[in-house]
Amino acid sequence: MPTYTPLPIPPTALKELRDTDDAGRPAEPFTARTDGVPLDCVGSLLRCCLRDIRAGEPVALVSYAPLRRWAAATGARPGAYDETGPVFIHAADCAGPDATATGEGYPAGRPGGLRTVRRYDADGHIAGGRLLEIPEEAAAGFDAAFDEAFADPQVVLVHVRAVEYGCYLYEVRRP
Repeated sequence: MPTYTPLPIPPTALKELRDTDDAGRPAEPFTARTDGVPLDCVGSLLRCCLRDIRAGEPVALVSYAPLRRWAAATGARPGAYDETGPVFIHAADCAGPDATATGEGYPAGRPGGLRTVRRYDADGHIAGGRLLEIPEEAAAGFDAAFDEAFADPQVVLVHVRAVEYGCYLYEVRRP
């Protein structure tokens, strides 16, 4: 079981994103397929429930601004650090993460994968980060990266992103 808790996109944000995303575009749901029509997304991480997409599921690819939404709730002012990027979500309400999504490690934790662990302070400014090549003992690798991040008392949260596309995967807050 992870030492830190990976957080999915909050339900209130999901409700909004299923209508209009953070770039102002309407969500366009489609059925996940493995043949690339309309989009080969099977195996990609759903940010609503932190598990991989399965063929046949109705999903949407939307723009999401995680720091912007956190800042609105906390009064932080991230300025230029506010980013919007693509994420997959279920096209309709889902139950959120369950024990199988995060119970045996962290989401998107395939050994050999490259992740950034980007640190943010209470103002929403980047306070450093690190590249993580996920080791065979993936949970231990993530735990060490989060331990390192939160060793800095200024760090209040981290975002985990995929290096390949820069996609936001999930957030971890100071325990």
